[in-house]
Parts: sequence; structure tokens; C-alpha cells
Amino acid sequence: MFIAITPYKVLNEHDIEHYRRIEQDIDFLMIRTPMEVELLVEWIEQLKLNYFPINKIIIHSDIDVLERCELWAIHFKEQDARIAQFKQDNPNVQVSASTHYETSVGEAQSLGLDFVLFSHIFETGSKPGQPPRTDQEISSVLKYDIPIIALGGINSKTLKHLPQGFSGIAGISIFDKAHEDELSALKEVWQDYV
Repeated sequence: MFIAITPYKVLNEHDIEHYRRIEQDIDFLMIRTPMEVELLVEWIEQLKLNYFPINKIIIHSDIDVLERCELWAIHFKEQDARIAQFKQDNPNVQVSASTHYETSVGEAQSLGLDFVLFSHIFETGSKPGQPPRTDQEISSVLKYDIPIIALGGINSKTLKHLPQGFSGIAGISIFDKAHEDELSALKEVWQDYV
């Protein structure tokens, strides 16, 4: 599973064109942005009008946007108090969450979430000065029976060193800056991994 995460910025037409170009190389686009709701709804509607499949769009944390854009997938921050009730009330919506600790992965599994992002695996510019998860932490979470997606510092070089057991990768810059040929090469590395 390849999950592209939007940079935390105001998204524009260029972003729509970019994600439309790489759509065939990703499984999901997670939209995480500081945009006001009205602008975000408008951007997502433009994305859909540009033939980006609605079943590949995950909204980050905003239930209002999920409903207004008629999306079917939402991602929550770690320990968001709304997760359990939302999952119970919306069994047909794909629900995922960010995790950084084994206890959070276990809780996500017990709530029946569809998958979790676990981070950060390698050193990354988005978390300067913060050490990545240890081998022991990674090993302990990969024992859970829930799809776990690796996040943080992943590229075609570091992917070769990813511990076995992850169900996919997610990232911001790797998908934001990459062209189709680079993503195809990344998929080849991923095929060797699995």
C-alpha cells in the first residue's frame, strides 16, 4: 500500500495536476492541510472533477469535510478521542490512525481500525532532532494483526533497510517531489521488499 500525504500547506491547481499524474502509482492520497473548510471542500471537488478516484481520497481528521465531499475514508491523530465512537457509528467508513507507540497500535487493533501509520521509521526532515523508532519498538508493533504502514524518512534507498512486516509505506516528500518514473522504481524496490 502506497499512501501519499499532502504537504501541510494551502493546496492549489498544481497539486491537483501532480496527484492526478501519480494517481496510478498510489493507493491513497491523504489530505492534511491547514486550509479553511470551504476552500478545502472546493479543492477536493476540483480534484474529483479532474478524475481523481474518490475511493483513493483520505481526509485527515475533518468529519465535516468527509461528509460534505461524500468521502469514505478518514484518518485521525493518535489518541483522538473521537475514534472509537466514530468507528462504531460509521462501520462503512475506512478509519485509520497515526501511531508512535505499541499501546496505540494495540488500541487501534482492538477498535477494528483498517490500518495505522507508524512513525517515524528513519530520520526525517519533518522531525528534526527526534530519533526514529528503535528496532525493538518496530519489532513489537509488527506483531499486531492490523496493517501497519511505515512513515518517516522513506525513499528508494532507505526502503531497502525497512524491517520486514510492514503492509505499505506513506510519505509526504517522497510522493510530492517524485515523478512517475521515480515512483515506478520505488514500486520495484517495494516488490523486492514484499
